[in-house]
Amino acid sequence: MNEIVRHNEIVALVNEKGELKVTELIEIFSISPATARRDITKLALDGRVRKVRNGILRLEEQKPIWAPIDINNTDHYHEKARIAIRAAKLCESDENVVINCGSTAFLLGRELCGKNVSIITNYFPLACYLIEHDHENVIIMGGLYNKTQNIILNPIASFTDSYAAKWMFTSGKTLTPTGLYKNEILGAVAEQQILEKAEKLVVVVDSSKIDTKANSGMLFCPVNKIDILITGRQANKEVIDCIKEQGVEVILV
Repeated sequence: MNEIVRHNEIVALVNEKGELKVTELIEIFSISPATARRDITKLALDGRVRKVRNGILRLEEQKPIWAPIDINNTDHYHEKARIAIRAAKLCESDENVVINCGSTAFLLGRELCGKNVSIITNYFPLACYLIEHDHENVIIMGGLYNKTQNIILNPIASFTDSYAAKWMFTSGKTLTPTGLYKNEILGAVAEQQILEKAEKLVVVVDSSKIDTKANSGMLFCPVNKIDILITGRQANKEVIDCIKEQGVEVILV
């Protein structure tokens, strides 16, 4: 058996068993201790096995860290990241936080990951991210998974009576002096079910979504239902002033 074939068989065997000792390599492949040590060193240097005392271990596959957004595929990424960082500062230890779907909301969830807050969400990508990163308290609102929107929908309004939170963070298609508009009606209805269960509603939208009127979508909530708005400094000043006049605290980042 030549070296290449032997090395391939060693890798296949350690992948199957998880670990192999030097003595096992010597016996299974009928090689000398010196050859076994050379094989181990070569395979470890090639990144095919992990070298340990008296043997080798299987290389555990590194699961790629997945996220639905990144700097390359998300509009206004840096502004959204600043909004998420500022929004996270509102949350204190041991509080319950509702985070709904959207890129800015996802960034907020990522910002809160690992902190001592309970995150309630029906946004499947965020739930997966939090679980993947071992966030201690993740509450997933139950229901039917909607693949198109990546959210979990529950048609029974009373189901949301189980949830309560200090903060509810949401975003939308457009924020006008009239209110917050959303394009995805099913998702909006699902969020409205829990809206009354949160003490404070915080809207997190980038400045491009602040406009004088909405050209599409459904009205999720009127402006007077919003407690805090966090958006970028480039937002339409006329609209921002109008929103402030209706009692909304506005934070520009």
